[in-house]
Amino acid sequence: MVFPAGGRGSGPGGPDRGGARSEAPTVVMRPTLTGRALVPAQAGPVEIPALAWSAGEWEDAYQRVRLSGRAYVWLNLVEQRLRALVDEVLHPIYAPAHGEDWVTAAAGPAGEEWAHRAGAVREVSRRKGYLLDPADDDPLVFLTLPQLRELMVQHWPCFEPFLADRREIELALDELEVARHVVSRNRVLTQTVLAQTERAAARLLAVLDGGAGGGVPADVVESLVAGRYADVVAVHADRVRLQRDLPVEDLLDGARRLDALGIGLGMLCQNYTGKRLVRLASEGCRVRLLFLNPASSAVRRRERELGLGRSELSRSIEMNIMHVRRVRAHLRDQGGFEIRVFDETPRFTAYLVEGPRTAGQSGGRRQGRDLGVIQPYLRRARGMESPALVLRGGAGQQPGGTEPGLLEVYREEFENIWADSRPVS
Repeated sequence: MVFPAGGRGSGPGGPDRGGARSEAPTVVMRPTLTGRALVPAQAGPVEIPALAWSAGEWEDAYQRVRLSGRAYVWLNLVEQRLRALVDEVLHPIYAPAHGEDWVTAAAGPAGEEWAHRAGAVREVSRRKGYLLDPADDDPLVFLTLPQLRELMVQHWPCFEPFLADRREIELALDELEVARHVVSRNRVLTQTVLAQTERAAARLLAVLDGGAGGGVPADVVESLVAGRYADVVAVHADRVRLQRDLPVEDLLDGARRLDALGIGLGMLCQNYTGKRLVRLASEGCRVRLLFLNPASSAVRRRERELGLGRSELSRSIEMNIMHVRRVRAHLRDQGGFEIRVFDETPRFTAYLVEGPRTAGQSGGRRQGRDLGVIQPYLRRARGMESPALVLRGGAGQQPGGTEPGLLEVYREEFENIWADSRPVS
Protein backbone atom coordinates (compact mmCIF):
# COMPACT_ATOMS: atom_id res chain seq x y z
CA MET A 1 0.00 0.00 0.00
CA VAL A 2 1.17 3.51 -0.84
CA PHE A 3 0.16 6.61 1.13
CA PRO A 4 1.32 10.20 0.82
CA ALA A 5 3.58 11.29 3.64
CA GLY A 6 0.87 13.58 5.04
CA GLY A 7 -1.67 10.81 5.74
CA ARG A 8 -4.89 9.86 3.94
CA GLY A 9 -5.84 13.40 2.80
CA SER A 10 -6.64 14.72 6.27
CA GLY A 11 -3.44 16.66 6.85
CA PRO A 12 -2.76 20.30 6.05
CA GLY A 13 -2.65 20.97 2.34
CA GLY A 14 -4.49 17.73 1.56
CA PRO A 15 -7.17 17.50 -1.15
CA ASP A 16 -9.97 18.22 1.40
CA ARG A 17 -8.35 21.55 2.26
CA GLY A 18 -8.29 24.51 0.04
CA GLY A 19 -4.63 25.25 0.36
CA ALA A 20 -1.90 24.46 -2.13
CA ARG A 21 -0.78 20.90 -2.10
CA SER A 22 2.82 20.31 -1.09
CA GLU A 23 4.89 17.69 -2.85
CA ALA A 24 5.86 15.25 -0.14
CA PRO A 25 7.91 12.12 -0.68
CA THR A 26 5.93 8.95 -1.15
CA VAL A 27 6.20 6.33 1.54
CA VAL A 28 5.91 2.72 0.46
CA MET A 29 4.57 0.32 3.08
CA ARG A 30 6.19 -3.08 2.63
CA PRO A 31 5.04 -6.16 4.50
CA THR A 32 7.47 -8.07 6.64
CA LEU A 33 8.14 -11.76 6.08
CA THR A 34 5.26 -12.61 8.42
CA GLY A 35 2.84 -10.46 6.42
CA ARG A 36 1.33 -8.99 9.61
CA ALA A 37 3.10 -5.67 9.95
CA LEU A 38 3.78 -2.84 7.56
CA VAL A 39 7.09 -0.99 7.62
CA PRO A 40 7.74 2.26 5.77
CA ALA A 41 10.43 2.36 3.07
CA GLN A 42 11.54 5.46 1.23
CA ALA A 43 10.74 5.17 -2.48
CA GLY A 44 13.16 6.57 -5.02
CA PRO A 45 15.47 5.65 -7.85
CA VAL A 46 17.66 2.64 -7.05
CA GLU A 47 21.30 3.14 -7.97
CA ILE A 48 22.46 0.25 -10.16
CA PRO A 49 26.16 -0.56 -9.80
CA ALA A 50 28.29 -0.29 -12.93
CA LEU A 51 28.42 -3.64 -14.69
CA ALA A 52 31.37 -2.87 -16.95
CA TRP A 53 34.88 -3.66 -15.74
CA SER A 54 37.40 -0.87 -15.53
CA ALA A 55 40.75 -1.12 -17.32
CA GLY A 56 42.40 -2.08 -14.03
CA GLU A 57 39.90 -4.87 -13.42
CA TRP A 58 40.43 -6.25 -16.93
CA GLU A 59 44.20 -6.19 -16.46
CA ASP A 60 43.84 -7.98 -13.13
CA ALA A 61 41.66 -10.63 -14.79
CA TYR A 62 44.16 -11.09 -17.64
CA GLN A 63 46.98 -11.51 -15.15
CA ARG A 64 45.04 -14.19 -13.27
CA VAL A 65 44.37 -16.02 -16.53
CA ARG A 66 48.04 -15.85 -17.53
CA LEU A 67 49.22 -17.33 -14.25
CA SER A 68 46.51 -20.00 -14.07
CA GLY A 69 46.98 -20.90 -17.73
CA ARG A 70 50.68 -21.59 -17.27
CA ALA A 71 49.98 -23.74 -14.21
CA TYR A 72 47.23 -25.64 -16.06
CA VAL A 73 49.60 -26.59 -18.90
CA TRP A 74 52.11 -28.08 -16.45
CA LEU A 75 49.39 -29.89 -14.48
CA ASN A 76 47.89 -31.28 -17.67
CA LEU A 77 51.26 -32.59 -18.81
CA VAL A 78 51.93 -34.22 -15.42
CA GLU A 79 48.50 -35.87 -15.39
CA GLN A 80 48.96 -37.25 -18.90
CA ARG A 81 52.39 -38.63 -18.02
CA LEU A 82 51.20 -40.21 -14.77
CA ARG A 83 48.14 -41.69 -16.47
CA ALA A 84 50.30 -43.30 -19.17
CA LEU A 85 52.67 -44.70 -16.55
CA VAL A 86 49.85 -46.22 -14.48
CA ASP A 87 48.39 -47.75 -17.63
CA GLU A 88 51.74 -49.25 -18.68
CA VAL A 89 52.44 -50.80 -15.27
CA LEU A 90 49.03 -51.86 -13.92
CA HIS A 91 47.05 -52.69 -17.07
CA PRO A 92 49.02 -55.90 -17.84
CA ILE A 93 48.49 -57.05 -14.23
CA TYR A 94 44.73 -56.47 -13.80
CA ALA A 95 43.21 -56.36 -17.30
CA PRO A 96 43.63 -60.08 -18.13
CA ALA A 97 41.47 -61.06 -15.14
CA HIS A 98 39.06 -58.10 -14.87
CA GLY A 99 38.74 -56.73 -18.40
CA GLU A 100 37.20 -53.25 -18.57
CA ASP A 101 36.83 -53.15 -14.80
CA TRP A 102 40.55 -53.40 -14.20
CA VAL A 103 40.79 -49.89 -12.72
CA THR A 104 38.12 -50.72 -10.11
CA ALA A 105 39.94 -53.92 -9.27
CA ALA A 106 43.25 -52.07 -8.96
CA ALA A 107 41.66 -49.44 -6.72
CA GLY A 108 40.61 -52.15 -4.28
CA PRO A 109 38.18 -51.69 -1.37
CA ALA A 110 39.76 -48.38 -0.31
CA GLY A 111 39.25 -46.77 -3.72
CA GLU A 112 36.13 -48.58 -4.85
CA GLU A 113 33.90 -45.54 -4.29
CA TRP A 114 35.88 -43.09 -6.41
CA ALA A 115 36.48 -45.76 -9.06
CA HIS A 116 32.71 -46.28 -9.41
CA ARG A 117 32.18 -42.52 -9.45
CA ALA A 118 34.68 -42.17 -12.29
CA GLY A 119 32.88 -44.97 -14.14
CA ALA A 120 29.57 -43.14 -13.76
CA VAL A 121 31.06 -39.94 -15.19
CA ARG A 122 32.39 -42.00 -18.08
CA GLU A 123 28.90 -43.40 -18.83
CA VAL A 124 27.37 -39.91 -18.77
CA SER A 125 30.08 -38.68 -21.13
CA ARG A 126 29.31 -41.57 -23.47
CA ARG A 127 25.57 -40.84 -23.54
CA LYS A 128 25.96 -37.10 -24.06
CA GLY A 129 28.62 -37.42 -26.75
CA TYR A 130 31.41 -35.77 -24.77
CA LEU A 131 33.98 -38.38 -25.82
CA LEU A 132 35.21 -36.80 -29.03
CA ASP A 133 38.28 -39.01 -29.27
CA PRO A 134 37.81 -42.80 -29.01
CA ALA A 135 41.09 -42.96 -27.10
CA ASP A 136 39.44 -41.01 -24.27
CA ASP A 137 36.89 -43.80 -23.69
CA ASP A 138 39.13 -45.25 -21.01
CA PRO A 139 38.52 -45.47 -17.26
CA LEU A 140 41.90 -43.90 -16.52
CA VAL A 141 40.91 -40.69 -18.32
CA PHE A 142 38.28 -40.00 -15.68
CA LEU A 143 40.59 -40.32 -12.68
CA THR A 144 41.95 -37.20 -11.05
CA LEU A 145 45.60 -36.57 -10.25
CA PRO A 146 45.19 -37.58 -6.56
CA GLN A 147 43.46 -40.82 -7.61
CA LEU A 148 46.25 -41.68 -10.03
CA ARG A 149 48.68 -40.98 -7.22
CA GLU A 150 46.71 -43.32 -4.93
CA LEU A 151 46.96 -46.13 -7.48
CA MET A 152 50.70 -45.65 -7.67
CA VAL A 153 51.14 -45.58 -3.88
CA GLN A 154 48.97 -48.68 -3.36
CA HIS A 155 50.97 -50.62 -5.92
CA TRP A 156 54.39 -49.16 -5.28
CA PRO A 157 56.19 -52.54 -5.50
CA CYS A 158 55.04 -52.67 -9.14
CA PHE A 159 56.48 -49.20 -9.85
CA GLU A 160 59.63 -49.45 -7.76
CA PRO A 161 61.73 -51.19 -10.46
CA PHE A 162 61.15 -48.17 -12.74
CA LEU A 163 60.98 -45.31 -10.20
CA ALA A 164 63.56 -45.39 -7.47
CA ASP A 165 62.67 -42.27 -5.48
CA ARG A 166 59.15 -42.55 -4.09
CA ARG A 167 59.70 -39.70 -1.61
CA GLU A 168 60.69 -37.30 -4.38
CA ILE A 169 57.56 -38.18 -6.35
CA GLU A 170 55.23 -37.70 -3.38
CA LEU A 171 56.82 -34.39 -2.39
CA ALA A 172 56.42 -33.06 -5.93
CA LEU A 173 52.78 -34.20 -6.07
CA ASP A 174 52.12 -32.50 -2.71
CA GLU A 175 53.43 -29.22 -4.13
CA LEU A 176 51.30 -29.61 -7.26
CA GLU A 177 48.15 -30.24 -5.24
CA VAL A 178 48.09 -26.61 -4.06
CA ALA A 179 48.04 -25.27 -7.61
CA ARG A 180 45.58 -27.94 -8.73
CA HIS A 181 43.01 -26.77 -6.18
CA VAL A 182 43.48 -23.11 -7.12
CA VAL A 183 43.31 -23.69 -10.88
CA SER A 184 40.33 -26.07 -10.76
CA ARG A 185 38.26 -23.41 -8.94
CA ASN A 186 39.55 -20.36 -10.84
CA ARG A 187 40.93 -18.73 -7.73
CA VAL A 188 43.88 -16.34 -7.53
CA LEU A 189 47.24 -18.02 -8.19
CA THR A 190 50.28 -16.11 -6.95
CA GLN A 191 53.54 -15.84 -8.83
CA THR A 192 55.30 -17.70 -6.00
CA VAL A 193 52.95 -20.68 -6.19
CA LEU A 194 53.24 -20.71 -9.99
CA ALA A 195 57.04 -20.84 -9.79
CA GLN A 196 56.82 -23.66 -7.24
CA THR A 197 54.38 -25.51 -9.51
CA GLU A 198 56.62 -25.24 -12.56
CA ARG A 199 59.67 -26.44 -10.64
CA ALA A 200 57.80 -29.34 -9.07
CA ALA A 201 56.22 -30.37 -12.38
CA ALA A 202 59.53 -30.29 -14.26
CA ARG A 203 61.19 -32.29 -11.47
CA LEU A 204 58.39 -34.84 -11.40
CA LEU A 205 58.35 -35.30 -15.17
CA ALA A 206 62.09 -35.92 -15.10
CA VAL A 207 61.69 -38.55 -12.36
CA LEU A 208 58.83 -40.26 -14.19
CA ASP A 209 61.08 -40.44 -17.25
CA GLY A 210 63.67 -42.35 -15.25
CA GLY A 211 65.66 -39.26 -14.32
CA ALA A 212 66.54 -38.32 -17.90
CA GLY A 213 64.08 -35.49 -18.42
CA GLY A 214 65.43 -34.93 -21.92
CA GLY A 215 61.96 -34.66 -23.44
CA VAL A 216 60.82 -31.89 -21.07
CA PRO A 217 61.59 -28.39 -22.38
CA ALA A 218 62.88 -25.73 -20.00
CA ASP A 219 59.66 -23.79 -20.51
CA VAL A 220 56.88 -26.09 -21.66
CA VAL A 221 54.45 -23.20 -22.21
CA GLU A 222 56.96 -21.40 -24.39
CA SER A 223 57.47 -24.50 -26.51
CA LEU A 224 53.71 -24.84 -27.04
CA VAL A 225 52.91 -21.27 -28.09
CA ALA A 226 56.15 -19.94 -29.52
CA GLY A 227 55.36 -21.39 -32.95
CA ARG A 228 52.94 -18.52 -33.49
CA TYR A 229 55.83 -16.05 -33.40
CA ALA A 230 58.73 -17.88 -35.09
CA ASP A 231 61.32 -18.27 -32.31
CA VAL A 232 60.44 -15.05 -30.48
CA VAL A 233 59.74 -16.05 -26.89
CA ALA A 234 59.51 -12.62 -25.25
CA VAL A 235 59.06 -8.98 -26.24
CA HIS A 236 60.02 -6.09 -23.95
CA ALA A 237 59.18 -2.42 -24.40
CA ASP A 238 62.69 -1.31 -23.38
CA ARG A 239 65.95 -2.62 -21.99
CA VAL A 240 64.94 -1.88 -18.39
CA ARG A 241 62.10 -4.40 -18.61
CA LEU A 242 64.34 -6.81 -20.50
CA GLN A 243 67.01 -6.81 -17.80
CA ARG A 244 64.41 -7.17 -15.07
CA ASP A 245 63.18 -10.42 -16.63
CA LEU A 246 66.44 -11.58 -18.21
CA PRO A 247 69.52 -10.18 -16.46
CA VAL A 248 72.81 -10.37 -18.33
CA GLU A 249 74.03 -12.91 -15.76
CA ASP A 250 71.21 -15.27 -16.74
CA LEU A 251 71.69 -14.64 -20.45
CA LEU A 252 75.37 -15.59 -20.29
CA ASP A 253 75.08 -18.35 -17.69
CA GLY A 254 76.98 -21.38 -19.00
CA ALA A 255 77.56 -19.79 -22.43
CA ARG A 256 80.00 -21.54 -24.76
CA ARG A 257 79.96 -18.76 -27.36
CA LEU A 258 78.99 -15.10 -27.31
CA ASP A 259 78.67 -13.03 -30.49
CA ALA A 260 77.72 -9.41 -29.83
CA LEU A 261 77.10 -6.62 -32.33
CA GLY A 262 76.13 -3.03 -31.65
CA ILE A 263 77.15 0.60 -31.40
CA GLY A 264 78.73 0.46 -27.95
CA LEU A 265 77.46 -2.84 -26.45
CA GLY A 266 76.44 -1.01 -23.28
CA MET A 267 74.34 -3.89 -21.94
CA LEU A 268 77.47 -6.06 -21.77
CA CYS A 269 80.09 -3.46 -20.86
CA GLN A 270 78.04 -1.59 -18.25
CA ASN A 271 75.99 -4.40 -16.69
CA TYR A 272 78.48 -7.27 -16.62
CA THR A 273 81.67 -6.76 -14.65
CA GLY A 274 85.10 -7.29 -16.11
CA LYS A 275 85.86 -10.01 -13.58
CA ARG A 276 82.82 -11.98 -14.66
CA LEU A 277 83.71 -11.56 -18.31
CA VAL A 278 87.26 -12.79 -17.60
CA ARG A 279 85.86 -15.80 -15.75
CA LEU A 280 83.40 -16.54 -18.54
CA ALA A 281 86.14 -16.48 -21.18
CA SER A 282 88.54 -18.46 -18.97
CA GLU A 283 85.94 -21.21 -18.64
CA GLY A 284 85.96 -21.74 -22.40
CA CYS A 285 83.42 -19.26 -23.79
CA ARG A 286 84.50 -17.98 -27.22
CA VAL A 287 83.75 -14.26 -27.48
CA ARG A 288 83.44 -12.08 -30.59
CA LEU A 289 82.55 -8.41 -30.04
CA LEU A 290 81.68 -5.99 -32.87
CA PHE A 291 81.62 -2.25 -32.08
CA LEU A 292 80.75 0.62 -34.38
CA ASN A 293 83.97 2.36 -35.33
CA PRO A 294 84.11 5.46 -33.07
CA ALA A 295 85.86 7.39 -35.86
CA SER A 296 83.25 6.62 -38.53
CA SER A 297 80.75 9.08 -40.00
CA ALA A 298 77.91 6.81 -38.80
CA VAL A 299 78.73 7.78 -35.19
CA ARG A 300 78.34 11.49 -35.98
CA ARG A 301 74.99 10.83 -37.68
CA ARG A 302 73.81 8.87 -34.65
CA GLU A 303 74.90 11.69 -32.33
CA ARG A 304 72.80 14.14 -34.33
CA GLU A 305 69.79 11.80 -34.20
CA LEU A 306 70.01 11.53 -30.41
CA GLY A 307 70.80 15.21 -29.86
CA LEU A 308 74.20 14.44 -28.32
CA GLY A 309 77.23 16.70 -28.34
CA ARG A 310 80.02 16.14 -30.82
CA SER A 311 82.19 13.11 -29.93
CA GLU A 312 80.03 12.27 -26.91
CA LEU A 313 78.96 8.92 -28.36
CA SER A 314 82.37 8.15 -29.84
CA ARG A 315 84.03 8.66 -26.44
CA SER A 316 81.53 6.24 -24.88
CA ILE A 317 82.34 3.61 -27.53
CA GLU A 318 86.07 4.10 -26.98
CA MET A 319 85.67 3.60 -23.22
CA ASN A 320 83.79 0.33 -23.78
CA ILE A 321 86.43 -0.89 -26.23
CA MET A 322 89.17 -0.08 -23.69
CA HIS A 323 87.20 -2.02 -21.07
CA VAL A 324 87.00 -5.22 -23.14
CA ARG A 325 90.65 -4.83 -24.19
CA ARG A 326 91.63 -4.89 -20.50
CA VAL A 327 89.52 -8.02 -20.09
CA ARG A 328 91.30 -9.65 -23.02
CA ALA A 329 94.69 -8.75 -21.55
CA HIS A 330 93.94 -10.88 -18.47
CA LEU A 331 93.32 -14.03 -20.53
CA ARG A 332 95.84 -16.73 -21.31
CA ASP A 333 94.12 -17.64 -24.58
CA GLN A 334 93.51 -14.23 -26.11
CA GLY A 335 92.68 -15.79 -29.46
CA GLY A 336 89.30 -16.84 -28.11
CA PHE A 337 88.38 -13.22 -27.27
CA GLU A 338 88.17 -11.15 -30.47
CA ILE A 339 87.30 -7.45 -30.76
CA ARG A 340 86.50 -5.75 -34.05
CA VAL A 341 84.94 -2.52 -35.36
CA PHE A 342 82.69 -1.97 -38.37
CA ASP A 343 81.90 1.14 -40.42
CA GLU A 344 78.39 0.39 -41.68
CA THR A 345 75.22 2.17 -40.61
CA PRO A 346 74.13 0.43 -37.38
CA ARG A 347 70.70 -1.17 -37.60
CA PHE A 348 70.40 -3.22 -34.42
CA THR A 349 72.15 -4.53 -31.32
CA ALA A 350 72.44 -8.30 -31.07
CA TYR A 351 73.66 -10.63 -28.34
CA LEU A 352 73.78 -14.19 -29.72
CA VAL A 353 74.55 -16.81 -27.09
CA GLU A 354 75.20 -20.51 -27.57
CA GLY A 355 74.65 -22.51 -24.43
CA PRO A 356 76.21 -25.80 -23.34
CA ARG A 357 75.52 -28.81 -25.57
CA THR A 358 74.06 -32.03 -24.18
CA ALA A 359 73.26 -35.34 -25.84
CA GLY A 360 69.65 -35.52 -26.98
CA GLN A 361 67.37 -38.53 -26.80
CA SER A 362 66.67 -38.99 -30.49
CA GLY A 363 69.44 -40.12 -32.79
CA GLY A 364 72.19 -38.72 -30.60
CA ARG A 365 71.33 -35.14 -31.59
CA ARG A 366 72.89 -32.46 -29.45
CA GLN A 367 70.64 -29.91 -27.85
CA GLY A 368 71.59 -26.58 -26.30
CA ARG A 369 70.25 -23.39 -24.80
CA ASP A 370 70.74 -20.94 -27.69
CA LEU A 371 69.45 -17.46 -26.97
CA GLY A 372 69.45 -14.15 -28.77
CA VAL A 373 68.59 -10.63 -27.62
CA ILE A 374 67.85 -8.21 -30.48
CA GLN A 375 67.23 -4.47 -30.17
CA PRO A 376 66.46 -2.45 -33.30
CA TYR A 377 67.72 1.15 -33.34
CA LEU A 378 65.01 3.78 -33.27
CA ARG A 379 65.75 7.20 -34.72
CA ARG A 380 65.21 9.23 -31.55
CA ALA A 381 65.65 6.60 -28.85
CA ARG A 382 68.77 5.41 -27.08
CA GLY A 383 69.47 1.72 -26.73
CA MET A 384 68.08 1.71 -23.18
CA GLU A 385 64.73 2.95 -24.54
CA SER A 386 64.48 0.63 -27.56
CA PRO A 387 62.24 -2.47 -27.64
CA ALA A 388 63.93 -5.84 -27.24
CA LEU A 389 63.15 -9.29 -28.64
CA VAL A 390 64.28 -12.48 -26.93
CA LEU A 391 64.82 -15.38 -29.32
CA ARG A 392 65.34 -19.03 -28.46
CA GLY A 393 66.86 -21.35 -31.02
CA GLY A 394 64.34 -23.82 -32.44
CA ALA A 395 61.49 -22.61 -30.21
CA GLY A 396 59.13 -21.90 -33.09
CA GLN A 397 60.24 -24.53 -35.58
CA GLN A 398 58.04 -27.48 -36.32
CA PRO A 399 59.63 -30.95 -36.26
CA GLY A 400 61.22 -31.64 -39.62
CA GLY A 401 60.72 -28.02 -40.73
CA THR A 402 63.24 -26.33 -43.00
CA GLU A 403 62.38 -22.66 -42.39
CA PRO A 404 65.10 -20.94 -40.33
CA GLY A 405 64.13 -19.02 -37.22
CA LEU A 406 64.94 -15.38 -36.58
CA LEU A 407 67.93 -16.37 -34.49
CA GLU A 408 69.55 -17.92 -37.55
CA VAL A 409 68.74 -14.82 -39.62
CA TYR A 410 70.57 -12.57 -37.16
CA ARG A 411 73.46 -15.01 -36.88
CA GLU A 412 73.90 -14.81 -40.65
CA GLU A 413 73.77 -11.02 -40.51
CA PHE A 414 76.41 -11.01 -37.77
CA GLU A 415 78.73 -13.20 -39.84
CA ASN A 416 78.38 -10.90 -42.86
CA ILE A 417 79.28 -7.80 -40.86
CA TRP A 418 82.07 -9.66 -39.05
CA ALA A 419 83.64 -10.59 -42.40
CA ASP A 420 83.80 -6.90 -43.40
CA SER A 421 85.06 -5.62 -40.04
CA ARG A 422 88.57 -4.73 -38.81
CA PRO A 423 90.28 -6.20 -35.74
CA VAL A 424 91.21 -4.09 -32.73
CA SER A 425 94.72 -4.74 -31.49
